[in-house]
Amino acid sequence: MEENMKDIILEYVIEEYCDEEDDEVTYDTPLISGGLVDSFSMVSLKRFLENKYKISIPDADASPEAFDTVNSIEALVKRFL
Repeated sequence: MEENMKDIILEYVIEEYCDEEDDEVTYDTPLISGGLVDSFSMVSLKRFLENKYKISIPDADASPEAFDTVNSIEALVKRFL
């Protein structure tokens, strides 16, 4: 069975951006406004999503708000599937 999109995104965020001392990250954890993901990391996350889901996310849509939680990232990706 294929993994849930939210779980794939969450797993990527945890593996790439979290330290062991970070609190538990959930679908609603503020990633950018909470300081977990910075602008450079957002670019790599965008690239990961584009490659994983074979989509192109326009830069105008790749806002900090769109990338602030796993839930908002999933909504963004689904717009371009």
